[in-house]
Amino acid sequence: MGPLTRRLKYLIALRPGVVSPGFAARQAAALDRILEGRLLLNIVTGGNPTELAEDGVFLDHAARYRQTDEFLQIWRAVASGQPIDFKGEHLSAKSPGKLYYPSVQRPYPPLYFGGASDDGIAVAARHTDYYLTWGEPPAAVGEKFAAVRAAAAKEGRTVRFGLRIHLIVRETEAEAWAAADRLISRVTDDAIEAARTRRVDRLESEGQRRMTALHGFRRDALEVAPNLWAGVGLIREGAGTALVGDPKTVAARLREYQAVGVDTIIASGYPHLEEAYKVAELLFPELGLTRAGEAPVGQLARDFGQAAPAAAAF
Repeated sequence: MGPLTRRLKYLIALRPGVVSPGFAARQAAALDRILEGRLLLNIVTGGNPTELAEDGVFLDHAARYRQTDEFLQIWRAVASGQPIDFKGEHLSAKSPGKLYYPSVQRPYPPLYFGGASDDGIAVAARHTDYYLTWGEPPAAVGEKFAAVRAAAAKEGRTVRFGLRIHLIVRETEAEAWAAADRLISRVTDDAIEAARTRRVDRLESEGQRRMTALHGFRRDALEVAPNLWAGVGLIREGAGTALVGDPKTVAARLREYQAVGVDTIIASGYPHLEEAYKVAELLFPELGLTRAGEAPVGQLARDFGQAAPAAAAF
C-alpha cells in the first residue's frame, strides 16, 4: 500500500519479546522510508497469557513490562543511531550507533502505547510519544492522563494523548441508538457468558478489566456515560465502547475528551467500510474536516484536522 498512497498513515503493532529490538528498529526505519515518513508504531506488551505463550513469552505481568522497558531502551538507541552497550534482565545489545538507512521521521517514527496499570504508565512516561486509552467516561480518562503526565514529568518528558473508540453516527439520535441495538441483537446470553469466562480465565490486562467493569456483562446498563455505549465490549476484547448519536452530539462528546487532553482519535465501526463512509459524510463536517484540497474551518479542524502530526484516523 505504501507506494499507492500519499497521505494515509499506518499504525502498526510492535510486540516486545517477539522480535529483537535492534532488528525491529532497522525494519521500522526501512518501512518509514518506503512510506515516506508515514509510519506510526503501537507498542503492544500484551495481556493474554495464552496468546503470549504461542509467541514464546512466558513472563508474568510485571516482568513483561520490564522487558518492554528494556526493549524500548535498545530500540530507541538503535533507531536514532545512538551507541548502546546494554545488558538487562531480559535483553542485551551492543551497537556502535550507526544506522545506515535511518527513518524519514527523526529521531524515529512516533511511538504509541496503551497500558492502564502502574507498570504500563511507567513505560509510557519513560519512552513513548502518545499514550492511548480505550473509551472510558471522560472523567476517568482525565484521571488516567493526569497520572501519565505526572509520571512523564518525573522523567523530564511530555506525552501526547489519544483515544481508541468506535463510532456509531446517524442523522438522528434515534437512528444511531437503533443501529447500536441492531449490532448486538443476535448476540446470545450464552455467547456473553462465554466471553465473560474467557476473559476471567485468560486476561491479565488492567485496561481490559476497566473496560469490562463498565458493563459487567449486563445488557441493561450499556450506556455508561452520555452517548458512551459499552455494547461492543460484551463480546469484543480490547476497545469495547462506542460513541453513539447524531453528528452534533458525537462532536460535542469528542470535545469533552479533547478537554481532558485527547488530540488524536483512532476510530472504527462495524461494518468497517460502511461506517467509515457514514462518519466521513455525517461527522467530519461537524469536526471541520474536509475533502483534500479544501481548507478546514474552525477550532476542531485545527485540533483534529489533516495538517496535525497525527490526525484523526478512521
